[in-house]
Amino acid sequence: MSFFGFGTTADIDVVLDGSQTRKYVEHKTEDGRKEKYPLYYDGETVAGKVSVSLSKAGSKLEHQGIKIEFIGQIELYYDRGNHHEFISLVKELARPGVLTQSTSFDFEFINVEKPYESYTGANVKLRYFLRVTIVRRLTDITKEMDIVVHTLSTYPEVNNSLKMEVGIEDCLHIEFEYNKQKYHLKDVIVGKIYFLLVRIKIKHMELAIIKRETTGTGPNIYNENETVAKYEIMDGAPVRGESIPIRLFLAGYDLTPTMRDINKKFSVRYYLNLVLVDEEERRYFKQQEIVLWRKADRVRTGGQADESTAWGRDYQA
Repeated sequence: MSFFGFGTTADIDVVLDGSQTRKYVEHKTEDGRKEKYPLYYDGETVAGKVSVSLSKAGSKLEHQGIKIEFIGQIELYYDRGNHHEFISLVKELARPGVLTQSTSFDFEFINVEKPYESYTGANVKLRYFLRVTIVRRLTDITKEMDIVVHTLSTYPEVNNSLKMEVGIEDCLHIEFEYNKQKYHLKDVIVGKIYFLLVRIKIKHMELAIIKRETTGTGPNIYNENETVAKYEIMDGAPVRGESIPIRLFLAGYDLTPTMRDINKKFSVRYYLNLVLVDEEERRYFKQQEIVLWRKADRVRTGGQADESTAWGRDYQA
């Protein structure tokens, strides 16, 4: 029921163009669940239809205008009162008036720049969404619809191998080498570990991928570390001169591209963490940053774009 124009007297529905054929991807929500959302890329048009249905036959809806917005927004969980918008586009669907029947409106945001990847983390969320607003004197009627944006890259021109050493003077000397430093999200980390000197009793060794999310600035920087992958390299004592191969497949893990200083609000970086444990439960580790990127290696002719298309920008380390 509605008194003096107060209360919801209409339902809003948004249908995107090509929604039947568009790719949908799983994306983590703030509460840790995964839901499917329509997938878009940088430079791709966002278009569709907004339907406003009056909740009661024969009723009417007086409004001060109907609009749709396309918004790109960063929300820091410790500062929920402030939403940092880096995209804000508005289209007017209807001027002030009265709706006497259910009505549909077409909308189109052409070649929209979407510079960052959608992201939901421990302390920050970057989202893109459409918001329809029926403006009223007392209470607006609104409807939001989220989409997911993936940022694609091309193969990095320079991708050197990664070499590191772990050493304790006169006790342990290990060299490990990975085939490269920059990996796409479906890639395989290939490497080898060489034991040059072993005078302590190592009982376990593993390789982990650590995601480090950084939010805030200056003295208020906060780092949140999460172990997203673990790979057991060996169980038992190695001997001098032994080498152990590494093959870690990334496709099975929940990873995003590396994000650096996104809109001066947050960063997401990834590190390879090599951990050794001796028989006295002492831990030795070495950490090295790697760069992750979302692959775009071919162009489809016509039809719906997917993650193999070259919508994306040139790779940036």
